[in-house]
Amino acid sequence: MIPSGLLCLFRRNFSVSLKNNYKVAVLGASGGLGQPLALLLKLNRMIKQLDLYDLVKAPGVAVDCSHIETPPKCKGYGKKDLKKALKGAHIVMIAAGLGRKPGMTRDDLFKKNADLIKEIMEKCAKVCPKALVGIITNPVNSLVPIACEILKQNCGDPKRVFGITTLDTCRANTFVGEYAKKSPLDINVPVIGGHSADTMIPLFSQTTPKVDLCGEVVQKMTKRVQNAGTEVVKAKGSSSTLSIAYAAARFTNSLLRGLKGEKNVIESAYVKSDVVCGVSYFATPLLLGKNGIEKNLGVGKLNKFEKKIMAKAVKALKKNIDKGVKFAKSSKC
Repeated sequence: MIPSGLLCLFRRNFSVSLKNNYKVAVLGASGGLGQPLALLLKLNRMIKQLDLYDLVKAPGVAVDCSHIETPPKCKGYGKKDLKKALKGAHIVMIAAGLGRKPGMTRDDLFKKNADLIKEIMEKCAKVCPKALVGIITNPVNSLVPIACEILKQNCGDPKRVFGITTLDTCRANTFVGEYAKKSPLDINVPVIGGHSADTMIPLFSQTTPKVDLCGEVVQKMTKRVQNAGTEVVKAKGSSSTLSIAYAAARFTNSLLRGLKGEKNVIESAYVKSDVVCGVSYFATPLLLGKNGIEKNLGVGKLNKFEKKIMAKAVKALKKNIDKGVKFAKSSKC
């Protein structure tokens, strides 16, 4: 049994199924984000094998995790063993790369992390072409297009790549819960668009269950959701790690639920998409299944305020996407 003190982790989306048939690989497993993500995934009973990869210390993180009294088996891999970590993976979660520091934008990270994503996706295409790939590394808006382009160049399926934007929804749920004095676990606020302040669109008009928010509150809450990452960077001197690890573990769990055939599994993610005119990648709620995306659920009905944000977001997002696609094509072998 899962200890009662941990059951709260599973109230919304986390499975307590005893069926553990899946292998998950975490890349960047010894970092500030990778370690708490590894811990949370070690609690997931659908996972049979949890492989942890990083340039340094991943074998030690794996030993540490292996002492936790839950079913997943852990193994760590170092710099020369990326292919071994990826082999047989059903899901690959990429948490590797440089994180944001005070004064940095997500765009500042592009040069540091673009080459890394390219290298990883080339390996994924060869070693685990059927794996579902979650990209946590920023800037998500540009790195996901790189990942998809690299897969296409290697005869892979770009529809199996997800930019993890779950944290944006988690934050919106939390902020509405605080305002309405309700549990955030009972609230769902779709957040669409991209994963940066100027591309993020919280849809408070589509909150379920409905919460009455006046225009001024919506505007303030929208800005807080959009700038929540910067709020953390200013407070701790580095980017979010614990909250992102939770969000990534939640999304991984939803992918696993879809893989095992569970119905009506819905999560938002930034993916290759044609739902919004003018951009080829966009975050929307997705119905997940055995092949990853079963159906893109689109943006729904937007109010006047949300349409205004959408127009600005699309312009910014197009630049982010073009930058990623251009990088991928220029680095083609």
